[in-house]
Parts: sequence; structure tokens; C-alpha cells
Amino acid sequence: MTGTEETELERLRKELQNEHEMHLRALADFDNYRRRVDRDRASAAQFGKRDILLSLIELLDGFDRAMEHVDTASAVTEGFQALQRQLLNLLETQGVTPFNSVGESFDPALHEAIGSEERGERRPGTITAELRRGYRWGDQLLRPAGVRVAQ
Repeated sequence: MTGTEETELERLRKELQNEHEMHLRALADFDNYRRRVDRDRASAAQFGKRDILLSLIELLDGFDRAMEHVDTASAVTEGFQALQRQLLNLLETQGVTPFNSVGESFDPALHEAIGSEERGERRPGTITAELRRGYRWGDQLLRPAGVRVAQ
């Protein structure tokens, strides 16, 4: 081999190495892009599901308010109660669970203070009434509880 051929061969090897590195970089970029798209798609689906679950919780709140104003011994009331239980079971199958707040200490991460009242026998910062039930979705807060807090 002559010096020119060796130089040409070396140049081609370097060019091949550069092309190979660019190819590997393009594969890695595409793989990162695919993972990002998958993550964004899952996040969008989760966000959409969250909106639906919050709407169902509002419907459940409507049932709670309606039950306060109906006769407890009628067939219609029993039907309302059955629908309310069915809706609550549906939410629970999706990992949504209500949590109780009355008697607990106020936690701004879980509770939204809607009002306050004289503490009476309770220590300050204790939740005295739950005006709107709070819900968790798995290990995250879906909706904070609306509460009244002792002063």
C-alpha cells in the first residue's frame, strides 16, 4: 500500500467512525423522544381521568345534599341511596377514597379552611366540621376537604 492509499484508508475509517457515532446519537435521540412522548401521553390520560373523577365526586356531593332533604323511609330514598353507594363503589374501584377530617389537626396540604368557630372544648387548629369531604386518589390528594377550624 502506498502512502496515499493509507491516508485515504485512514480518512475513510474516520469518516465511517463519525457516521457510526452520528447513527448511534440519532438512535439515542429517537429513543429519548419516544419515551418523552409515552410519558406525555400517560400524563395527559391521567389528567383527563382526574377531571372525570372530580366530576363524579361533585355528583356524589349532590347525592349527599339531596339525601339531607328526603324522607328516609321511602322507596325513592332507597333508590337514591343505592345509586349513591354504586357511585362511591365506582370511585373506590378507581382508587378514590374519602378521608375524614373532623377531630384531626388542620393540615393545609389536606384541608381548605372554609370557616372558623370558637374552640369550646377543642384545642385551636382542630377541625370541628367537614363542610365538603376530601378525597385521595391512590397516594395523592384529589380534592382537599373543606373544613371549619377551632380558633
